[in-house]
Amino acid sequence: MTSKRNEFFDTQVLGHPSGLFVLFFTEMWERFSFYGMRALLVLFLVSALGIGGWDWPRENALALYGTYLALLYLTPIIGGTLADKYLGNRKAIIIGAIVMTLGHASMAIESNPFFLYLGLLLLVIGTGFFKPNMTSFISILYKDFPEKKDGAYTIFYMGVNAGAFLGIMLCGYLGEILGWSWGFGLAGIFMLLGLLQFTFAQGIFGDVGKKPNTEDKSIEADNHVKIEDKLNPFTIVDKALITIISVLGLTWVINDPLSKIGETNFLEFGGTDYSGHTILITLLLFIFLITSRILRYSKITRDKMIAVVIFAFFIIFFWASFEQAGGSMSIFAKDYTSRILSGNAAFIFNIVDVIITVVPIGIITYVLYLLFKQTFKKYFISNLILGFSFILIWGVVIWKIYNNFNTYSYEISYNTYTITAEDTKPIAITAETIVPENAEIIENTTVIISSNEFLKDDKISILDLDKKGTNFKYLKPEQADLINNNIPATIIRKKDNEIQIPATWFLILNSLFIIAFAPLFSKWWESKYNPKPAAKYAIGLFFLAIGFGFLAYGASGIPQGAKTASVSIVWLIFAYLFHTLGELCVSPVGLSYVSKLVPPRMIAFMFGVWYLALAIGNKTSGKMGAMIDDITTKYDISTFFLIFTVVPIVIGIIALLLSPVLKKLMHGVK
Repeated sequence: MTSKRNEFFDTQVLGHPSGLFVLFFTEMWERFSFYGMRALLVLFLVSALGIGGWDWPRENALALYGTYLALLYLTPIIGGTLADKYLGNRKAIIIGAIVMTLGHASMAIESNPFFLYLGLLLLVIGTGFFKPNMTSFISILYKDFPEKKDGAYTIFYMGVNAGAFLGIMLCGYLGEILGWSWGFGLAGIFMLLGLLQFTFAQGIFGDVGKKPNTEDKSIEADNHVKIEDKLNPFTIVDKALITIISVLGLTWVINDPLSKIGETNFLEFGGTDYSGHTILITLLLFIFLITSRILRYSKITRDKMIAVVIFAFFIIFFWASFEQAGGSMSIFAKDYTSRILSGNAAFIFNIVDVIITVVPIGIITYVLYLLFKQTFKKYFISNLILGFSFILIWGVVIWKIYNNFNTYSYEISYNTYTITAEDTKPIAITAETIVPENAEIIENTTVIISSNEFLKDDKISILDLDKKGTNFKYLKPEQADLINNNIPATIIRKKDNEIQIPATWFLILNSLFIIAFAPLFSKWWESKYNPKPAAKYAIGLFFLAIGFGFLAYGASGIPQGAKTASVSIVWLIFAYLFHTLGELCVSPVGLSYVSKLVPPRMIAFMFGVWYLALAIGNKTSGKMGAMIDDITTKYDISTFFLIFTVVPIVIGIIALLLSPVLKKLMHGVK
């Protein structure tokens, strides 16, 4: 086996095995697909029917979003176990990629609810096979070269962020500009290309990952723990409780959006909704189970496991707030942020957008060139597919740049009517409006943005997106034929170059800031000023709070109950900056401490606990995000973001206060 592993290191790219970059690009296209779809999901669900959305209430969209994210963190426990026992890493990765490709293909038929739900289900299942096995595959490949492992994971992590960056930017752009199925479809295309590229390059890994890994997976635990661990097997009661907790928890997670969307409530009996009772019972049973397991160990082992539970508690609050990015913060970008730029502002934004798009892709293309030099002949088909992927990426990027520099605003006129005696607000006259006899016709003007060329007095059709007379969209003739409430309009004049920043664009800032700041944080962690684990959590939570503080301040002028506004984009940019800084503090702490602190027999169980904490945090993000309308109606949207400012500060202070306790519980583990 060692000789096979050594072959993996025969060819070098940037000082690392070329095989690592096969994994780099596979992971990059998978993350491209995942984040591209994630950027569009909530926006698609809440967008108007006239532009292909489903016009869902925000509460329903965020409930589905939260459940989807929660399930994504539960299935890897199953997928990792199946790979370890039966499949092997490589087969599990391929199965996961195939299932996810089918999921993205299903979501491209977004007009049919069945296919969207099927797509989400397949993505959850596929991620369960793919996600845990890519990271463990690297660990196994580098087993005989531990000194190279940190560098390998750094390269791999850059692939994750490069994929997220490109997926959000390009899938989001196509989805919002051309149509939702274009964005969902592009995600599926690159998932398929990533699958094919990996499949045809498997020879580079030798025999590693073909079969289940039966080698010793020892972790950092002293001998008395290993001996003691054999005396604490899982009892029948433990296994029964795990089954009950799993069933009740999954039922509650799935029932939440189902009861809102499909009006089917599995937890309603005799006219009473027992959803709250169900999750409370599940939580109490879980606390009893984990407490009873921990108490069976000696004091040192018990203390270390308690430390893991405390860390998991902190992580729930972090991700419950952080994952507002794809939910309520996307809604804020769409409905409350001034995203229309004209003149010099539009030109400057386009230049900046070109730089932050082209430079990263240029760097990754150079890496691809270096990989080609090492492996092109030996893995011709895989490299051909990879080359085609980049031709496609550059094609979409060039079209995006061209479209942004050739988008104009047009002043247009359209007719409305009002019944003066009743003093009603002017109502737009659509293609099918029957105007009352006593109505007064009033000509209104507005501005639309389009890359189409129009002349003065051209007749077009527009759509009132928010039905408030403030946000209109140009409809192509084929779209207008399908939409009864389109409004006939006339071109008055062409204005300056003008663009509308896609709401999904702001999501790329997270990946961009990670790429920019990760090296600085890495040096911080390696210095003598490296904070203790609890302090890292606290700092991360404080950064998170600062980000939401900017949003709360920026939204302070929005009146109570408002559904739309035009807040400066600066506040969202600052929010994403500080949220990313918070993520960089929290992300290095987690799973490594689970592996260091937990005894062997409990390692799988405690990893499950950790992923469960992530699932709870992500589901909570959807539940809390769904409160946006209620809080905005009763108070205002600034108050909504103020909640996410205060809660992380409180939890961060608790983390700091517990730092001495955690240090003691960890018994010298660093």
